[in-house]
Amino acid sequence: MSEKQAKTDNRSSYYSEAFKQFICTDWAPYPTELPAPLPGAAHAVARRAALAAQFPGRRLVIPAGGLKPRNNDCDYRYRPDSAFAHLTGLGTDREPNAVLLIEDDEATLCFHPRVDRTDREFYADARFGEMWVGQRASLAEMTALSGIDCADISGLETTLDDGAPTLIMRNTDPEITGLVDAARGGPDKDDELLRVACSELRLIKDAFEVAELRRACDLTAKAFEAVVKQLGQASKTRRGERWVEGIFGLHARHVGNAVGYDTIAAAGDHANTLHWIRNDGDICPGDLLLMDAGIEVDTLYTADITRTLPISGVFTPAQRKVYDLVRAAQQAGLDAAKPGAMFLDVHKAAVAVLATTFEQWGILPVSAVEALGDDGGQYRRWMVHNTSHMLGLDVHDCAHALRENYKDGVLKPGMVLTVEPGVYFKATDLAVPPELRGIGIRIEDDILITETGCEILSDGLPREADEIETWMAGLLA
Repeated sequence: MSEKQAKTDNRSSYYSEAFKQFICTDWAPYPTELPAPLPGAAHAVARRAALAAQFPGRRLVIPAGGLKPRNNDCDYRYRPDSAFAHLTGLGTDREPNAVLLIEDDEATLCFHPRVDRTDREFYADARFGEMWVGQRASLAEMTALSGIDCADISGLETTLDDGAPTLIMRNTDPEITGLVDAARGGPDKDDELLRVACSELRLIKDAFEVAELRRACDLTAKAFEAVVKQLGQASKTRRGERWVEGIFGLHARHVGNAVGYDTIAAAGDHANTLHWIRNDGDICPGDLLLMDAGIEVDTLYTADITRTLPISGVFTPAQRKVYDLVRAAQQAGLDAAKPGAMFLDVHKAAVAVLATTFEQWGILPVSAVEALGDDGGQYRRWMVHNTSHMLGLDVHDCAHALRENYKDGVLKPGMVLTVEPGVYFKATDLAVPPELRGIGIRIEDDILITETGCEILSDGLPREADEIETWMAGLLA
């Protein structure tokens, strides 16, 4: 049966022999000079060593993950798994379906290198072909980029079949997980230990990571400024929240890899929906805009900053009343963020300010003391979420760390986390005075725990109400 007869699906194409001969000729040679190492590659060496030391005599398999379909044969934009990125230094969209192997003091990066232009893959393969996805790295080039010995992933199954004790980061790549399970006769309960270890390895950031997070915050601050400059246009445009989202996304794609998470551009009562990412509302003068957004730089470290801004440039008395409360709560959280404190001390300090003020305003059905007790929690009607989370390669980083080392753990120098209290008075909430209904405010900054306290990495944006009005006046003029 001919190739033309054999291909019956709608995506396949027939290539004549004449075409195949012509497409493979008269191309400039590939460059012979090897690329410079990626910025994060050198810093990943110590991370791999630290991880390997926890599992002596074990082979560790860290997949990058593959592309995920968005619709039919169109995929979502690719981003590698954070553990893989952390241990290789590869960022942006490198490297789908790759696998990192760590065995004590040795590491191997297995991936699909480019083929010669005489190979059918060059012109016919929509997944790996150079005509489809661009020029891929050779084994030597990827070794130069990553500083890791590289191998063709076609030999991975043979490598895994050698009987070496092996652990894998499960669920990142089902196909690779299947190969590992087949080679060792099934799952290993210690796979979960590897997942925990990879997450906890990111609890303390090294100097490179801190610098990348600081850069992400600086770039995010500039993107916030661009949004403020466009508020007038956004208020004239249907679904102005999406105009705001688009302006921020433009900056994120221009100066970084992407947004670190879906931007929340919540105007008016939408600010009281914590994860408002539909962003289909109007931007109306007199309302507030709660914008929660962060730029992910090419190394995949992301900022996570929230500011609540008066769209007209000036807070109303009711808006300022709530804003000043949230700001006071945030400051209490910042003051509590220091080495030796418990992670939850930040949250407790912030919500104590909120509960006390809610009592003073007469909206708590019980005292602040009772509301803050284990059998209370009434204040959570207006502050449902936690005040802090770890930040890094993931916007909610280190998610698989043991609770005793994270949420119930101690703050240590090198940890990076958010401080983000909020107050959310829904328009339908009859428990609060009418003039406060529909006001939702959150203030979020990214901080580094230092030897003596904390450094605000996102200090490029104002926080105080007066400072915000002055800052916006200069941008709206």
